[in-house]
Amino acid sequence: MDATPAASKLPLRIADFSTLAEALDYAARGKTGFNFYTGGVKLYANLPYAQLKEDAQALARRLIDLGASRGSRVGLVADTHPDFMRFFFACQYAGLIPVPLPASVHLGGRKAYVAQLERLLSICQAEIAMAPDGFLTYLKEAARGLKMRFLGSPQDFYDLPEPNIRLRPSQTNEVAYLQYTSGSTRFPRGVMITQKAVLSNLLAILKYGIQVRQEDRAVSWLPYFHDMGLVGLVLSPMAAQLSVDYLSTRDFAMRPRLWLTLMSQNKGTLSFSPPFGYELAARRVREDEASSFDLKSWRVAGVGAEPIRTEPLEKFADLLAPSGFDRRSFVPCYGMAECSLAVTFAPLGQGADVDHVDINALAKEQQARPLHPKQDSNAARSTNFTNCGAPLPGYEVEIRDDQGQVLPERHCGTLYVRGPSIMSGYFGDLKSTREVLSPDGWLNTGDLAYQVGNGIVITGREKDLIIINGRNIWPQDLEYLAEQQPEVRTGDASSFSVPDANGEERAVMMVQCRESDEQKRADLRERLHSLIREEFGIDCLIELVPRNTLPRTTSGKLSRSGARKEYLKRVAAEQTNEPGEDLYAATLRQRAI
Repeated sequence: MDATPAASKLPLRIADFSTLAEALDYAARGKTGFNFYTGGVKLYANLPYAQLKEDAQALARRLIDLGASRGSRVGLVADTHPDFMRFFFACQYAGLIPVPLPASVHLGGRKAYVAQLERLLSICQAEIAMAPDGFLTYLKEAARGLKMRFLGSPQDFYDLPEPNIRLRPSQTNEVAYLQYTSGSTRFPRGVMITQKAVLSNLLAILKYGIQVRQEDRAVSWLPYFHDMGLVGLVLSPMAAQLSVDYLSTRDFAMRPRLWLTLMSQNKGTLSFSPPFGYELAARRVREDEASSFDLKSWRVAGVGAEPIRTEPLEKFADLLAPSGFDRRSFVPCYGMAECSLAVTFAPLGQGADVDHVDINALAKEQQARPLHPKQDSNAARSTNFTNCGAPLPGYEVEIRDDQGQVLPERHCGTLYVRGPSIMSGYFGDLKSTREVLSPDGWLNTGDLAYQVGNGIVITGREKDLIIINGRNIWPQDLEYLAEQQPEVRTGDASSFSVPDANGEERAVMMVQCRESDEQKRADLRERLHSLIREEFGIDCLIELVPRNTLPRTTSGKLSRSGARKEYLKRVAAEQTNEPGEDLYAATLRQRAI
């Protein structure tokens, strides 16, 4: 067991601080902190908050001595390691703005990762940057041609002399950090979150969302460059003086059951994941192994993603019941980086509340009419969504139509949010800021949703909607049909729409298929064609692609926009033999012929 027990004698304060530096100052008076585990679930480093404060302040003086002005950005390749914590909080004490950067070389390889780092560094105009040794060569290549004061490995910074400089930590109205949105790697936007905004969100999450207890202990494998990983599982526990046990995201991806092992070993009470995390973990556990875990302490199993599919959660709960896991521990929630993190939380102890609705009414009339599959003879028309709970205190939500009119209960439209943790804007992008943030503080989330009582139900992303003959088709409904086939795993399908030769929208679904037999592949395509035609009354082009082909966001979720882009590029190349031409140009060429 580690050196930072779950309970501290320090009186619990729930994020009632004005800045992150102030929160760490208080946490440093106790005995809790961050713990880091290997892929063998062995503790390899622990960083008590007291030590973190001392290290961060010493590093802050070195950063200031580099000559960067107050509010300058510091790019941090956010690998799961104590060094990230030291640098992030050093920026808090130095009055600089940390910018977590992805610590994953995507399937596009070195070139794509370097290009991504270059874009991010350029957008935030970083003057200083740090990368662990394993990522340093990528960072150096990405920074060529950029004007930077200093970049290097953590040791390169530690080797700098520590001057005698008085620290002036970031103040309540200054930017605490810059968080890149996860939706786009080509056009990422840097969300500016002030100290006041993030502390208000931490207070709401801890006091009302999870109702934190002094004996709580968190466990996480989430990446630090994503809002759920950073705000939810780094800043929140620190602001409540809790200990956190970390697995690296890479170790979890290779061996998802390690998450359950660590929860069992340290009697974790709090952990969060997108639905696919629960599914990956369950997939790697045999039924006869479930009782070997001890998950009775897991009181808040947070779930965040939009929309939340309940099938993976049900499978996880069924499989892990012998371990003592209680399905009522699931706590669906909704949030986004533009809101610091959280906007809504489902009630504790309730589990996932599933809303079954008539899919035809939702598609044609944008109304979520209740449908009870076990009672209704038309159950085949049903689809289901997860209720993400009521807004946290201090937050307002509205569901609006295309004209900006507020819609009544169970009418689907665009979700707007207003509250104390909303971003101050996108860094250096006033145009994009004005597109989503009104002068009176309302944020257009870009998410489609409806209300049931006080609860918010997320149905999808506005930009992901497939509209065919005036009918709204949710891509996840098409993907679900594919994922039910024995040849297809969950997360192996991505659906979107593209214009056909007549300029009309056509549904497409790219499916990762491990089957090599051509006849079996043809059978799968035809089966999916029939199922989609039968259930939705539309034709859908089925593209079978190799494993690890579908692009993902930095948070690990499928990127439908990325899949659509790759599809258009490939079709354009096939039709014109000109790889750079898009499908619209190819269509015009076809018409001319």
